[in-house]
Amino acid sequence: MARKNITIDANEAVAYVAYRLSEVIAIYPITPSSPIGEHADEWAAKGVKNLWNTVPSIMEMQSEGGAAGAVHGALTTGSLTTTFTASQGLLLMIPNMYKIAGELTSTVFHVTARAVASHALSIFGDHSDVMATRQTGFALLASNSVQEAQDMALIAHAATLKARVPFLHFFDGFRTSHEISKIEQLDEETMKAMIDDGLIIAHRNRGLNPEHPFIRGTAQNPDVFFQGREAGNKYYEACPGIVQETMDQFAKLTGRSYHLFDYYGAKDAETVIIAMGSGVETATETAKYLNSKGEKLGVLAVHLYRPFDAATMLKSLPASVKKICVLDRTKEPGSAGEPLYLDVVTAVSEGFTNGTLPFEKMPIIVGGRYGLGSKDFTPAMVKGIFDELSKDKPMNHFSVGIEDDVSGRSIAYDKNFLLPEAKTVRCMFFGLGSDGTVGANKNSIKIIGEETNNYAQGYFEYDSKKSGSTTTSHLRFGPDPIHAPYLIGENDANFLALHMFTFLEKLDITRFAAKGGTFLLNSFYGPDEVWDHLPAEVQKDIIDKELKFYVIDAFSVANKTGMGGRINTIMQTCFFAISGVLPRDEAIEEIKKSITKTYGKKGDKVVAQNFEAVDSTLANLFEVKYPKQVTSKIHRLPAVPPEAPEFVQKTTAPMIAAQGDKLPVSALPEDGTFPSGTSQWEKRNIALVSPVWDPATCIQCGKCSMVCPHAVIRQKVYDASYLKNAPETFKSADAKGFKEFPGAKFTLQVSVEDCTGCGLCVYTCPAKNKENPQLKAINMAEQLPQRATESKNWAFFLTIPDPDRTKIVPNSVKLAQQLRPLFEFSGACAGCGETPYIKLVSQLFGDRAIIANATGCSSIYGGNLPTTPYTFNNEGHGPAWSNSLFEDNAEFGLGMRLTVDKQNQFAKELIADLRGEIGDQLADGLLNADQSTENGINEQRKRVKELKNKLSKSKDPKAANLVSIADALIKKSVWIIGGDGWAYDIGYGGLDHVLASGKNVNILVLDTEVYSNTGGQASKSTPMAAVAKFASKGKDLPKKDLAYIAMTYGYIYVAKVALGANDNQVLKAMLEAEAYDGPSLIIAYSHCINHGINMSLGLEQQKKAVESGHWPLFRYNPTKIEQGENPLTIDSKAPSIPLSDYAYSENRYKMLLKSDEARAEMLMKNAEKESGRRWELYKQLAELNYKTGVAGPKNE
Repeated sequence: MARKNITIDANEAVAYVAYRLSEVIAIYPITPSSPIGEHADEWAAKGVKNLWNTVPSIMEMQSEGGAAGAVHGALTTGSLTTTFTASQGLLLMIPNMYKIAGELTSTVFHVTARAVASHALSIFGDHSDVMATRQTGFALLASNSVQEAQDMALIAHAATLKARVPFLHFFDGFRTSHEISKIEQLDEETMKAMIDDGLIIAHRNRGLNPEHPFIRGTAQNPDVFFQGREAGNKYYEACPGIVQETMDQFAKLTGRSYHLFDYYGAKDAETVIIAMGSGVETATETAKYLNSKGEKLGVLAVHLYRPFDAATMLKSLPASVKKICVLDRTKEPGSAGEPLYLDVVTAVSEGFTNGTLPFEKMPIIVGGRYGLGSKDFTPAMVKGIFDELSKDKPMNHFSVGIEDDVSGRSIAYDKNFLLPEAKTVRCMFFGLGSDGTVGANKNSIKIIGEETNNYAQGYFEYDSKKSGSTTTSHLRFGPDPIHAPYLIGENDANFLALHMFTFLEKLDITRFAAKGGTFLLNSFYGPDEVWDHLPAEVQKDIIDKELKFYVIDAFSVANKTGMGGRINTIMQTCFFAISGVLPRDEAIEEIKKSITKTYGKKGDKVVAQNFEAVDSTLANLFEVKYPKQVTSKIHRLPAVPPEAPEFVQKTTAPMIAAQGDKLPVSALPEDGTFPSGTSQWEKRNIALVSPVWDPATCIQCGKCSMVCPHAVIRQKVYDASYLKNAPETFKSADAKGFKEFPGAKFTLQVSVEDCTGCGLCVYTCPAKNKENPQLKAINMAEQLPQRATESKNWAFFLTIPDPDRTKIVPNSVKLAQQLRPLFEFSGACAGCGETPYIKLVSQLFGDRAIIANATGCSSIYGGNLPTTPYTFNNEGHGPAWSNSLFEDNAEFGLGMRLTVDKQNQFAKELIADLRGEIGDQLADGLLNADQSTENGINEQRKRVKELKNKLSKSKDPKAANLVSIADALIKKSVWIIGGDGWAYDIGYGGLDHVLASGKNVNILVLDTEVYSNTGGQASKSTPMAAVAKFASKGKDLPKKDLAYIAMTYGYIYVAKVALGANDNQVLKAMLEAEAYDGPSLIIAYSHCINHGINMSLGLEQQKKAVESGHWPLFRYNPTKIEQGENPLTIDSKAPSIPLSDYAYSENRYKMLLKSDEARAEMLMKNAEKESGRRWELYKQLAELNYKTGVAGPKNE
């Protein structure tokens, strides 16, 4: 029977197999493996059954370590169990992996191989995580493509039952996991034929059972541990043979043949590359092409890496081999070589020693590194490696794909080398993160793969910001199988689409177009005027490459059809209309089918809007007839202005211009340390509309700048004399209500080039224009006409001095917003609900803040290259920020506090020792400084400066010591920041310990109620009745009450806040938390794009959350206990609207109504009860009578 061809990515292909061969699946989200668990959870919610006609049990755990523990427990009691992970998550599983392997327990862990964080975090692919497990005793099985990932998943599940050796099946993160490809899908009959039910029964019989008990997991002494460790050797010796036997069985069933080592290339090859993972396909296709030109080259693909069968590897190589290059997609600093290289060298060396070498003489063996962090691995690089091997003495321990001008160990290659792909259509689409471009192109390639006879491949390139950055979709299709796991390169795209016109201002997009190709541009300008608005460089490319040029104003079509900024289906329709890959009517029909499938859960209205957009598209698509000479006076702008610092010019600018791949090693910091304050130079210009200030209507309340997620709205009061050289269009008004600054002028200024156009400022503005009530004191208008004048106004605004902080007591929003934000222009989503809280921390305490940031959204928009949003003031002071890991952030921050306290203590001890040299007056001032106010901190800074000057020429060694830690005498504010996934789940154990420590740390939890950065999976913070990934049927348990738990200690400051409901309460909580000499916890409601809301109404949702009782506002201040007062103050009123009024404004609740109305209503009813019960509890707590009491430990 013919099997079905489907077009899917490797994550889904693997999930399809693993789900059907498992009874228990323990999961935890981590990029890029999360979709595997999401598929499993969704199928279980729909009642999809496994191979034995039962629905697997899916359990989301609090961490990967927890998932591994649950897997171990399920295995130990006899279940068929699996899990999915990557990177740091895999490392957390290692202790259990040793146990599982040591107990010879059959299981498969599926791993999307990803870089392990070292000098920096990378969510992208390499083999460093897998290589950290090679000692655990797990068999390591590699897949090189989407087809192989599906096939090897089945082979692994079958082989582990036979071998009793647990398997780690891995494939390259992103490059394979997220590549969409047309493959032959396995059917359940094939799976059943591969799995021996007798082995499953044997597995179950080895499980713990009190009906026939035994003991496992003993503690052993020196007399027997060694022998016990060796007792399992025979299983590992047999494992390679079992795997090959399983592969042979698979080949008989499917016709696809695999081996432990698969050789591709010339039978008489003299030069061979050995590798594993997606790079194998690139190397193989390159060798095939070069062999057609007379070369003798080969590629050996490693499938079973552990146990490493050296004898089989040697037999797999041609006897003619003279040179071998072993490629590793990992780096092991300080080792004699990378892992696969060392294994091959050992195998060849031992073969030489024992006389089993198939070669005429000992070959030259070299090793190289490639593709770290998903660095693209191209045919040009493969050719460069073969060219290097042609030398008499090829370089060993080289790198390829980068320019290592520090150690000189990178090899050169011809970057213009391309493999001929005459029959393959190659398309590139450039979009803006969250505009739907990637989703539409995923649908497009699936339509092509499944509705035509073409083979198809889709790969989607984006950075870890995910929203608001450049996305690039790479689509290939054609009549022949596609083995091209690398990006479409320069001069190679037959079809090029740009969905964001402003990208042309700084990015060289048309360099990717092939001669005679097609260029589709989303343009504000029509076909008759667009040519004159193109940079000269773009015109030249279009002319030189003889491109067919089409334009559409997709944003206009989107606005008219209610699509807002989502232009994806419009551009998708244009692509099908121009490419002709399907007849036009058929293409539109398929697009509408994909729209229904993709957006059906979001409601009929969304589907109808997309349909209307598709139907309106073609009438607005035009071909541009252009002259044969460049006429433009416009030129591509530099990535950063010339006044940017040297580091920004040399290192940051190429990254901004999408040329980071060309940076040499010497341009990058050795230890991952980057300068602060570089986001100010990026100027992304991604907003279509931006705010315009109306001074006459403005009441100068500060609310708009308070809520601005990207700190693009600033306010200043200043002396009128500073207006002397102001631009003509610079706006100002007389300051109102600033008694600290009598007679001052006031300006509200917008940085339109940094604005994302979210509109939160307009929503929150309370001032109405009396002449036109539709207008407020701040209103949205098209960005482009404003840009030139407002950029000049912004530059001038920055020259006006900031108000004197020592004159400001920031106890009102109005005054707090006079403080300069030291967190600006981040890469967060437009309308982000998290960043305003961080910005406020930076305004109030940024000049003295040390920040530990958990991995997640806040670490990505807070520290993701190319630019850094944490900045510094005119004195050079600003937040000192770092990210360690996801799971240890609380401990990381506590360590910072311990350093601050210890250095402060040590400095005071040294002052006492050096009092004679320092002088009594200065010493006493330093030791007894009151730093509870801005003025007090400022005076202490002056004293520290004086101290350093006094001791600069001292000969006493203690003086140098004191100077090195003198800054610790200035008050430091330690902040520990992260999301609910960290605080409620993976990091909760550490969080609890740090809170209980009594140390003076401030913890800010940005609670989106889902794992936002990994795509919206459920956490313990996810509310009852909400749908999230890993909670497809709607969560049936209530939200964990982290605040209540913390309050039980009695000595922790706790606040629950929501900016959209009460901005003044947020400010008050921040000030009280920082002033409290002990641990503080602020839990901040943060609306999120994963809630399925219109982000411009995010603040309204925050308000509804409070009004419904879902999110009560309160502050728990332990200092009140000492005064005999109740520490709990409730800052919100009793619930005034039904919970459903809040919840059903969000798709995360509403979508369950569509799929299972009865369950949705049942859960909502239970959630309403829980919400009411929680409100009554807090109300009772707030009414308790505190006569006496003692707060928790104070820090000396």
